Amino acid sequence: MAQLPAGYVPLISRLSRWLRIGAAPIDDDLWQQACQALPWARRLDDARLARLRGLAARFLHEKTITPLGGLELADGDRVLLAALCCLPLLEFGEQGLRGWSQLLVYPDAFRVRRSHVDAAGVLHEWDDELAGEAWDHGPLVLSWADVRADLEEPDAGYCVAVHEMAHKLDVLDGELDGTPPLPGAWHRQWARDFQRAYDAFCAQVDAGAETAIDPYAAEAPEEFFAVATEYHFSAPALLEEEMPEVAAHLARFYGPSPLRTA
Repeated sequence: MAQLPAGYVPLISRLSRWLRIGAAPIDDDLWQQACQALPWARRLDDARLARLRGLAARFLHEKTITPLGGLELADGDRVLLAALCCLPLLEFGEQGLRGWSQLLVYPDAFRVRRSHVDAAGVLHEWDDELAGEAWDHGPLVLSWADVRADLEEPDAGYCVAVHEMAHKLDVLDGELDGTPPLPGAWHRQWARDFQRAYDAFCAQVDAGAETAIDPYAAEAPEEFFAVATEYHFSAPALLEEEMPEVAAHLARFYGPSPLRTA
């Protein structure tokens, strides 16, 4: 076998290094503007805030942010969106950005045409009005009005951007099932604890009980994970009270909620 020359760097490593260098740092003024508008960023310690800035720069380098429906986004808005989408990546890292390349932003809630063929072969069609959507291998879609509403009430239990980013993390292992990529032992613990909490929550919703957590979490395991993610970032004390095992897993996966470290 031929001996590689000393100091040889494989082409893929050189390309990876070049791509990483290609992420330009975020302008100081734009970053300060985004941090002032982003309540969670204002509550991060210096190390995590610096990590968020690096992730947001990577996001802006890799993703195309496309406003639709006549919406105009200033440079500061784009930095804010990048930082908000990267909040769930503070521990997971930039590998959480894999698999998609575009963020679509509507001015307000948007409609999506749905269809389903039932067991009898009958086609059903309907319109859904959404604040956000994450395609398995396509764009992430957000309503700018809903993003702004989340910024105005950061502790209300909602954050559409982190909800949709949770779906993007979930699907990285090839299956949208409420379990993101995890080491083997942790994966088994997560699956066990989330399934138990999900089953109990669905039983509450099916019984017509009023729940402290948004009942939309009972739609499917993947929605349970995404809704719990919203509560981790926007109402962590409530999540800890209602679902302590789920809250513990999310604190390990995402790091401590900024609202718990203020």
